[in-house]
Amino acid sequence: MRREPTLLWFLGGTGTVTGSRFLLDAAGGRVLVDAGLFQGLKRLRLRNREEFPVDPATVDAVVVTHAHLDHIGYVPALVAQGFTGPVFVTDRTAELGQIVLDDAARLQEEEADFANRHGFSKHHPAQPLYTEADARRATTLFRPCPFDTSIEVAPGVRTEFRRAGHILGSAGVLLDVDGVGAGRIFVSGDVGRRDHPVLRPPVPPPAVDALLVESTYGDRQHEEPEAAIERLARAITRTADRGGMIVIPAFAVDRTEIILLALRELIHAGRIPSLPIYADSPMALDVLTVYRRAIADRDDDVRLEPGAGDPFDPGLLHEARTRDESIALNDLHVPSIIISASGMATGGRVVHHLARLLPDRRNTVVLAGFQAEGTRGRMLANKVPNLKMLGRYVPVRSEIVVIDAFSAHADADELAAWLKGAPAPPDTAYVVHGEQDASVAMAERLTRDLQWNTVVPRDGERVVVG
Repeated sequence: MRREPTLLWFLGGTGTVTGSRFLLDAAGGRVLVDAGLFQGLKRLRLRNREEFPVDPATVDAVVVTHAHLDHIGYVPALVAQGFTGPVFVTDRTAELGQIVLDDAARLQEEEADFANRHGFSKHHPAQPLYTEADARRATTLFRPCPFDTSIEVAPGVRTEFRRAGHILGSAGVLLDVDGVGAGRIFVSGDVGRRDHPVLRPPVPPPAVDALLVESTYGDRQHEEPEAAIERLARAITRTADRGGMIVIPAFAVDRTEIILLALRELIHAGRIPSLPIYADSPMALDVLTVYRRAIADRDDDVRLEPGAGDPFDPGLLHEARTRDESIALNDLHVPSIIISASGMATGGRVVHHLARLLPDRRNTVVLAGFQAEGTRGRMLANKVPNLKMLGRYVPVRSEIVVIDAFSAHADADELAAWLKGAPAPPDTAYVVHGEQDASVAMAERLTRDLQWNTVVPRDGERVVVG
């Protein structure tokens, strides 16, 4: 019998921290692991509008590691191009994914409308990548699955979700291919922190032929948590002392929750003044509800025990759900904290807050996590003198504070320790989902310290597995 090779095709998430898309071609079926949006640099964003490299109708299933846009945000576009198969997710990813995709579609429609009304788009008319109707069609394809249970996702291909500890519901994906092609693949998704205050730590990877590991922080270590908390406390205090406001661009899923937990602890300990805190993101507020429910239900993914009061309310939390409630924050002129999406300031309500607050030296912007190349967050971290947003250049005079320790990604030491827990080395480890320097540094470390056969794959590369 002629052996049909099992092929793994790297369609995104190589040389960049966004756009994770890994296509498995086996004798029995074709499975896409993650369908993420490209973000950041324009040349990457334009790839979201390119035709998918294979006919989406020929993809038997999509398996999603977690509900961040760079892993799930392309699913509606794939559906719009003809994909009709199931989308396998964990139970909590199904909940969060619906929130994330609905919000992403609504935001794209709003931004296209804003660009058309104000005339600063190069495209006439500006069009969203996908609509709310596309997002709704995509979520009807979700097939929620428990952790640690083997499920057939395509003929001859089984998958199993392993807890990743990155965000609620996040998982590494194990793929087992039966038959003449064979092969056993593990895709890490995003690997979480050992000391995440809400979630349990990631479980070690299994023994496989091919292991794909993220490398967002593959060339650096996070600051110690207490040192990061102290820097946040000092930044808030000195900003309040000079009569300024603090704006924190934050991912709606997990980052907002972690920041609110930290602020609650600081206020209760008397380490920062009791300032009003505004959570200005409908998506973040919906996600907060899911996290609260998971804690109350003692979800298997959660380590934080239910206690007295809301763990995410520092005491002066105000929710800005509607557009009018968000616009009303423009009238704030007293020391206060605004937490708003998106986390890298690529879009959303936070852009309007930055446009208003950046020119004032009394104010502070706290960048609480990784900022991808080409994003406004990265430019702010690099201390640019001005920043283009909403069709005009805004001077950057406010204080910029970067605190990576709030990231939900494992750093280089944590990644290496996690991988060392594998029961056996893979035939090949592929280092993905990182900027080039970070991926190369991680690959060199695994080759040196673990003696693994380690590769940084090229974008578009195909390899044989098994």
